Amino acid sequence: MASSMQSQPIDIIIPCPADIDERQDEVEDFQSHQGRKIANPAPLGLSAFAFAVFLLGCIQMNCKGISRPNIIIGPALAYGGLIQLLAGMWEMARGNTFGATISGSYGGFWISFAVILIPGGYRIESSLVEADNGSHTMFDHSIALYLIGWFIFTFLVALCSAMKAPITIFALTVVVDIAALLIALSYFYPHPDGAPNEYLGKAGGFFAILTAFLAWYNALAELANHENSFFVLPVGHFPWSEKKRGQKNLNRGQPSGLNIV
Repeated sequence: MASSMQSQPIDIIIPCPADIDERQDEVEDFQSHQGRKIANPAPLGLSAFAFAVFLLGCIQMNCKGISRPNIIIGPALAYGGLIQLLAGMWEMARGNTFGATISGSYGGFWISFAVILIPGGYRIESSLVEADNGSHTMFDHSIALYLIGWFIFTFLVALCSAMKAPITIFALTVVVDIAALLIALSYFYPHPDGAPNEYLGKAGGFFAILTAFLAWYNALAELANHENSFFVLPVGHFPWSEKKRGQKNLNRGQPSGLNIV
């Protein structure tokens, strides 16, 4: 009687939060806003970055004959700069160190870039030209070094993105890295008359515009979910990412929770 009442150990599967996410389609990377104290700031930061870099790319490609970047100053200070910086701080409040570092850093980039471009405001360009006896070489090399610094930072971000981030985010970091490098080289290797290299500058402008559309795509992918859209956008995941491996385990029928006997 006693032996008949004995039961075999029962495996109880307690799903982890990550396992719940893995059961969703890969395009549904963003949780419901319900129950959140702070909304998802990523679309705001991505949109701010996209707008500013789109203007930069168009000017680098000399669209409509525009050769001076003055129009960037306002959006770089207010939208690409301040708004993106705030989005980064909201990412910090949500506990997203990766998003906070990227958005906050590029918010600072656009603010600092706008300060450099302000005509006569801080005499950055005129002071360097004066120190170089009327030549723009020192100023051009200073801009190039400034952009090389951002190239190095973005390269490190791209390495992190290749580990776990969606493929579209990784593509965004790679393309903006190429744009920064090409524009920097256009200042390092100017024409004999002192003007930045037109071909390298336009190539950098093309990748800057491509960066803008990738950033807008990722912003839309964050916004368009089943709560507010009739469609969702694919973002893709690398085979070695945790999300992709979790999906493979589910397809094989392998539980991915905690087994308690």
